[in-house]
Amino acid sequence: MAMVVTAQTESSSGDGGKSPTAFRTITEVATELDLPQHVLRFWETKFPQIKPIKRRGGRRYYRPKDVALLKRIRELLYNDGYTIKGAQKLLREGVAKETRQSVPASDPYDGQPGAPADIVSDLRLRAELETTVRELEALRKLLSQQ
Repeated sequence: MAMVVTAQTESSSGDGGKSPTAFRTITEVATELDLPQHVLRFWETKFPQIKPIKRRGGRRYYRPKDVALLKRIRELLYNDGYTIKGAQKLLREGVAKETRQSVPASDPYDGQPGAPADIVSDLRLRAELETTVRELEALRKLLSQQ
C-alpha cells in the first residue's frame, strides 16, 4: 500500500496544516485528543474498529475515520461515563456511529459513504435519551435513600 503524502498548508486548526484527509501519526492524534499514546494503543486492543495503518517498525498512521472513532470513544468514556464494555456494546450496536458525521462523506481511504443525516440524527437522539434515562435512574436512587 502506497503512503499518500500531502502538501502542508497553513492552517489555524492546530493540526500542523495538514489536510483533513491526511493520515495522522499517533503523536498527532494523542495531542489532538489530549491522551497519552499508550491509551490509544490500549484502545486498539479493546475496540477492533480502530485499525490504523502500520508501517515498517510498527509506526501507526490513523485515517480520518480512525481519528473520528477515537474522538467518539473518548467522548463515551470520559464525557458520557460509559465503561469500556458499555462503549464496546454501543459501537457494536451502531449507536455510536455518529462519528461518521465528522468524516467527509467521501472518505478517499474508506470508499464507503457516511451515514445519511436522518440516521445520524436518530442515533444522536437515542444516545441522548439513554443518557437522560441514566440520569433519571441515578436521581431515583438518590431519592430512595432519603
